[in-house]
Amino acid sequence: MSRIDESMEFHPVRIAVLTVSDTRALADDKSGQTLVDRIEAAGHLVADRKILPDERTEISGQLRAWVQDPQIDVVISTGGTGLTGRDVTVEAHRDVYEKEIEAFGTVFTIISMEKIGTSAVQSRATGGVAGGTYLFALPGSPGACKDAWDGILQKQLDYRHRPCNFVEIMPRLDEHLRRK
Repeated sequence: MSRIDESMEFHPVRIAVLTVSDTRALADDKSGQTLVDRIEAAGHLVADRKILPDERTEISGQLRAWVQDPQIDVVISTGGTGLTGRDVTVEAHRDVYEKEIEAFGTVFTIISMEKIGTSAVQSRATGGVAGGTYLFALPGSPGACKDAWDGILQKQLDYRHRPCNFVEIMPRLDEHLRRK
């Protein structure tokens, strides 16, 4: 069973938060603020925060910029993961991924099913890796952000989490890019 090994030292990670919305501003960005609050409460650092409209090229451009930034380890976006014509965040993420973390969406759906039943099928939450950076796309509701953080990301972004976690393999995420 999963657990936190208290004998190990905590390693904070640097996380960028992107809200994808045509209508939100920082003052009313409840989902982005939910993530920021949880990130900071867990002891991690918010490295950057932005709000962008539902435009695929703008989203993928920002994701690529953060992947290139050595001060950012993880990117979490919220919004634009649904099924409507303007929901392009998943496509923007996949434009950037080198590898997709398929099980992220599956586990998110399982967690969501416990809260919202079959409505969970309308989310296309996704996760992936590019240039040694983790990227996660979450739905645009505070509840979905809480579920993803509390149920998956808080544990997987804690180096002390056992039996394994995302942080312990961070140094090897871009090993294929290094010269041998």
